[in-house]
Amino acid sequence: MLPLASQAGATGSGPGHNRYTLPQQQQPWEANVNLVERAKNLILTPAAEWDKISAETHTVQDLYTGWIMILAAIPALATFVGFSLVGVGAFGLSYRVPVMSGIAHAIASYLLALGSVYVFALVIDALSPTFGGEKNFLQAFKVAAFAPVASWLAGVFHLLPALSILAILGLYSVYLLYVGLPRLMKTPAEKAMPYTAVVIVVGIVISILVGVVSALLLPGRVGAF
Repeated sequence: MLPLASQAGATGSGPGHNRYTLPQQQQPWEANVNLVERAKNLILTPAAEWDKISAETHTVQDLYTGWIMILAAIPALATFVGFSLVGVGAFGLSYRVPVMSGIAHAIASYLLALGSVYVFALVIDALSPTFGGEKNFLQAFKVAAFAPVASWLAGVFHLLPALSILAILGLYSVYLLYVGLPRLMKTPAEKAMPYTAVVIVVGIVISILVGVVSALLLPGRVGAF
């Protein structure tokens, strides 16, 4: 029979209790990935970074709070500052979007951007089996969350309306999607290209719809940007 002290430790009610605590649960975002490092690596070494992402454990919530909600705010805030505070000027004339209208537009475009990521993930996941890939929503959500990074970062050019044309650099996200999609969804090589093409078309349609809805929410703003 074990001594009383040993029994207490074994049952977790005595001095030995701390020895038997469960190991701490690892955070869903493995290795506590740094946001800046992740963005930089996706831009500079996309293939290697997508391979890392594919093996990581994430949840929809942690991707929203630790990544999407932060980066998706860049174009919304930059557009507000650029067009409501800095203003557009040419030939000695200048125009600023009214501040309240600018705030409303920023909020609307931000919320639509957050929602479009989820919709895009649903589309990626739904189409994957058609092209021989796996049906895995969490993997699809990772693609939808990380591929737009270039587009979100390029939104910073809206801070100065004269430079807003440079936001076209965000099209690099199309290449990021092309590199990451077959890796995460396990699409066969011979079907990777058509799968990516279809997803890109859907992504463009979603982006256009988001832009149109965002503009329509503010009468008189269509075409202002």
